[in-house]
Amino acid sequence: MFNRKHKIFDPIRKKYVALTPEERVRQQFIGFLLHDKGFPAGLMQVEYALKVNGMSRRCDIVACTRSGVPLLLVECKAPDVPIGDETFAQAARYNIALRVPYLAITNGSSSYCCHICFETGSIKFLNDFPAYAAIIE
Repeated sequence: MFNRKHKIFDPIRKKYVALTPEERVRQQFIGFLLHDKGFPAGLMQVEYALKVNGMSRRCDIVACTRSGVPLLLVECKAPDVPIGDETFAQAARYNIALRVPYLAITNGSSSYCCHICFETGSIKFLNDFPAYAAIIE
C-alpha cells in the first residue's frame, strides 16, 4: 500500500509532492523530457488546468513553445493501469481544448506518442519520441 509520507521533488513545480505510483511515472517522464529530449523546464507545466465541456480538468504535463503556445500534452497513468481506448479518449478530450500537435501517453512501461495535423485531420503514431528542437521547427 502507498505510504503518504514518501515524497519526491518535482523540478517543474519546484516542490516535494506525494510519491504515488502515477507521480513516479510523471517524474520519470519529466526527467526523460528534460534530460533525453531537451525540453526546457521553464516551458513545462505539471497538472495544467483546462476546461473540457465546461468541466475543470488537469493534464499531467504540458510543454509549450517559447511564446507560451502548448505544444505537447502528456497523460500519465500508474504502472498497473493498462493503456487502452479510454486513456486515448481522455487525452483526446483534453486536446480538444488545447489543440497541441503532439500527444503522449505513458504508464511507465508502455509509452505512445503521436503527431496530430489539424489541417488534414491526420494522426501519425511515432516510433520514437521527438526532441524539443525537432518539434519547434
